[in-house]
Amino acid sequence: MHLTWLRSDLRINDNTALSAASERGPTIALWLVSPGQWQAHDDAACKVDFWLRNLRDVRQSLEGLNIPLLIRTIDTWDQAPHAVLEVCRQHQVQSVHWNEEYGINEQRRDDATRVLLEKSGIQAHSYLDQLFFRPGTLLTRSGGYFQVFSQFKKTCLEHLHRSLPAMAHRVKRQAPLQIDSDPVPHHVEGFEIPAQTLREHWPSGEAEAQARLSRFLDETIDDYQSLRDLPAKPGTSQLSAYLAAGVISPRQCLHGALASNRGEFDSGSTGVQTWINELLWREFYKHILTGYPQVSRHRAFRAQTEALPWRDAPADLEAWEQGRTGFPIIDAAMRQLLHTGWMHNRLRMIVAMFLSKNLLIDWRKGERHFMRHLIDGDLAANNGGWQWSASTGTDAVPYFRIFNPVSQSQRFDPDGHFIRHWLPEMCKVNRKSIHEPVKSVDLFANTLYQHPIVDLSSSRQRALEAFKGLPRRQD
Repeated sequence: MHLTWLRSDLRINDNTALSAASERGPTIALWLVSPGQWQAHDDAACKVDFWLRNLRDVRQSLEGLNIPLLIRTIDTWDQAPHAVLEVCRQHQVQSVHWNEEYGINEQRRDDATRVLLEKSGIQAHSYLDQLFFRPGTLLTRSGGYFQVFSQFKKTCLEHLHRSLPAMAHRVKRQAPLQIDSDPVPHHVEGFEIPAQTLREHWPSGEAEAQARLSRFLDETIDDYQSLRDLPAKPGTSQLSAYLAAGVISPRQCLHGALASNRGEFDSGSTGVQTWINELLWREFYKHILTGYPQVSRHRAFRAQTEALPWRDAPADLEAWEQGRTGFPIIDAAMRQLLHTGWMHNRLRMIVAMFLSKNLLIDWRKGERHFMRHLIDGDLAANNGGWQWSASTGTDAVPYFRIFNPVSQSQRFDPDGHFIRHWLPEMCKVNRKSIHEPVKSVDLFANTLYQHPIVDLSSSRQRALEAFKGLPRRQD
C-alpha cells in the first residue's frame, strides 16, 4: 500500500505525488486538519473554507478512482509525523509521497516526518510540484540565490526554452480497496464560515479552475498587459486562490499560456509574455522564502530597515483595515478585500505603500491583516509583495518612490467605476470629484465622505526622512 499526503495540492490532474504513488500500486490519500497551525499562520477563515470545499471535490474524484481519502485532526504540525506514521501502520503502508512546500515550518514538518518514517522502515518521497524549478537549483555565478527578479527571470526563461516542465502522468483507476473515505468537515472550530456571497465568488473544484484558465486564455490574455492594472475591468485570470490551494498547477497555467501563443515565450502576444512574467514572480518569491529564511520569521529582508521608526497608531491602522481613510481608492480596495477575500494586485501595491509610507505603520501589521482575510493568502507572495511596497525587501521599489493614491486612482480608475461599486455613498459624486472629495467644489462629495486621516505631502516627507535616517546598507 502507498500513501499520498495531500496539502496545498488539492487536485487529481498533474499532481506529481499522487501520480507517483498510484504508479507504484494500491494507493490511499491523507489530509491533516491542523487548526492550531493555521491560526499561528494567520490563515483566513475564507481560505480554510475554500480548502474544505475543494477537498470535498477531491474526495469525490478520488472515489471515482477507488482511492480512499482519510482525514485526521491534529493541532499543530509538531504532531504531523506521528499522525502520518499511525495511518501507515494502520494500513500497512510501504511508502509515503508528498509534494514539496516552502517555508521554515513546512520544511521542519516534512524533515521530521521523513526521519520518523525512515526509522520505521517506511520510504518517504517528496516531489517538485508547485514550482518549475527546485529552490537551490537556480543560483547566481557566485553561488547564491537571486535577489533581483530580472536576473532570476532571465535564468528561468533560458531553462524553460531548453525544456518545459513535464506534466505528471494521469492517475488511473485502481481496484477497489476495503477502506472507506472519511467525511470532510464542513467547518473547523476557530474559523467562521464566510458569507455565501464570498463563497459564490470562488466556486470550488478543478473544473472551475480549468474553466477560468480557458476563459482567460480565450477572452482576456492578449489584452492582459493593458487591462491588468484596471480594477474595474475583469482583466486578470482570477486564478490566484486556485494556485495557492493547488487546485490548478503552475505547469497547467504555463502550458496553457504557451499553447495560446504558438509555444512562444518572447514573441507573439505581449499579454501572454506579461502573464508568464507573473508566474515567474510567484516562483521568485518562493525561492526567496527558501534561500533567505528570515522572511519566514517576520524579519525584513534588508536588515537595516529593521531600524525604521514605525509609528504606533492603532486608530490609523483600524481606519485603514476597515476602509475609512478618506482616500476613496484605498477604502474601496480594503472593502473589496473584506467582502471577497481578494484584492486586485495594483490595489495591493497602493494600499500597502499607503500604510507603510504615508502612515509609517510597520508593514508586518498590513501583511498579517492581508493573510487573515485573503482567500489566496500565500506566505511567499504576500510577504514578497509587502516588503516590495515597504522598500524593505529584495528587489524592492526604491524608498523614495511613493505611490500617490489620488493620482493612482485617477490613472487606473479614471471614471470611478471601481470606487462607486465598493463605496455606494459615492455613487452620485461626479467623475472629477470622486478621486479626492475633500478638494472638490461639489458640496455633496465634501459632506458625504470623511476627511482624509493624513496629509499626503507631509506624510510623504516624513517617510523619506525616516528612510534617509537608516544606517547605510552593508553588502
